[in-house]
Amino acid sequence: MAQLLEVHPDNPQPRLIKQAVQALAAGGVVAVPTDSSYALVCRLDDKAAAESLRRIRQVDERHHLTLLCRDLSELASYARVDNARFRLLKLGTPGAYTFILEATKEVPRRLSHPSRRTIGLRVPDHRCTQALLEQMGQPLLATTLILPGETEPLNDPADIRDRLQRQVAAVVDAGACPMQPTTVIDLTDDEPVVVREGRGSLQALGLVA
Repeated sequence: MAQLLEVHPDNPQPRLIKQAVQALAAGGVVAVPTDSSYALVCRLDDKAAAESLRRIRQVDERHHLTLLCRDLSELASYARVDNARFRLLKLGTPGAYTFILEATKEVPRRLSHPSRRTIGLRVPDHRCTQALLEQMGQPLLATTLILPGETEPLNDPADIRDRLQRQVAAVVDAGACPMQPTTVIDLTDDEPVVVREGRGSLQALGLVA
């Protein structure tokens, strides 16, 4: 059965975050809170765990997975970012935005879009997720925790554990999340393209719908 790790949302206990890190290091998929909704995460370099993550969501390789990064400098290691893009990214990190960018060689080819060589990246504004990323020392591969056939992400940690107890190694319980997806912005062309308007404000980035 999946571990249920009840962490304080503002002051996450290091020993519980360490247990989540250990579950990821052992090849597990973990459900974690973010500033938009709960997400499923695994280690970036764990191919089997990434396949498990896709299997839970029932999505194929054309579905963009997201790299959760600690900060903007780490994000820039995994994506090609020029000065104009950097300025926009600086306005939206940390925050409830996912940016689609051209992946660098640091991103395993199997994780990027099969035809475009792009990847989704974000810097979450949630203390538990940031604590987890800090202890991991590297980005996590993530996808929103929406189960097949459903349109809304799961938001109750106990429900997540009950429904996915044989598919995830742990659930980091920091209480309910906003249950609104990130705003997705494609930065692979000359001008930003809003793919999905969500929790992140377009006005904060100087963009309009």
